[in-house]
Amino acid sequence: MTAKRSGAPSKRPQRTGVSPRVPEARSEPSLSRERIVATAVELLDAQGIDGLTMRRLADRLGSGVMSLYWHVDNKEDVFDLALDSVLEYRGPPQMVESRDWRGKVVHMLEDWRAGMLRHPWSASLLPRRALGPNILSRLELLSRTLSGAGVADADLNAAIWSLWNYVMGATITRASFGLSDEDRAAAQQRLTRLSEHYPTIERSRLLLDNDWDGAFRKGLNFLLDGLAPRQ
Repeated sequence: MTAKRSGAPSKRPQRTGVSPRVPEARSEPSLSRERIVATAVELLDAQGIDGLTMRRLADRLGSGVMSLYWHVDNKEDVFDLALDSVLEYRGPPQMVESRDWRGKVVHMLEDWRAGMLRHPWSASLLPRRALGPNILSRLELLSRTLSGAGVADADLNAAIWSLWNYVMGATITRASFGLSDEDRAAAQQRLTRLSEHYPTIERSRLLLDNDWDGAFRKGLNFLLDGLAPRQ
């Protein structure tokens, strides 16, 4: 943008034969939607949903608040764009067509869970009023994979929502379950003292089990067993 001229004569003394000194231009990145979204993700990672305001976002970008509105509609638009950006799915390396539908689904959902765990705020933003193209593409691929595996059209929505709910529940539980090893040990000791009332979960040492990834994969296999076409 061209700077406005004031029309007033310069008060800087001019020396004959010497060019006036021109200040060096600052090499700040230009404002763009991509840069706004990337910075919003950084702010959300650091301060969570309540920590994102347009003022804080503008401060991080080194711009004025009003300048943001040339690129985004409002804060809700920023949330939509930030959420969609962290849930992009690129597929496994060197992905090729295969009949291993379970492997595809497992990879897709483990990637989804991992993405949300890297950005814990993302789970509380789903579902949004307007799902973005990355999320819709992920759901389309999941639906197409299940349909190709033989899941009937009449059962497809129930299958998708069952897997969605499983991933969301597993992610939120893992992100919010912040007990230390000492806390879990103390909880298990208390459960042992109450084993007369809770014998099964005490015997399985439920409160000491922190194999979150293994439990997610095993539970997902239980669900996929139910979705497998009957022979």
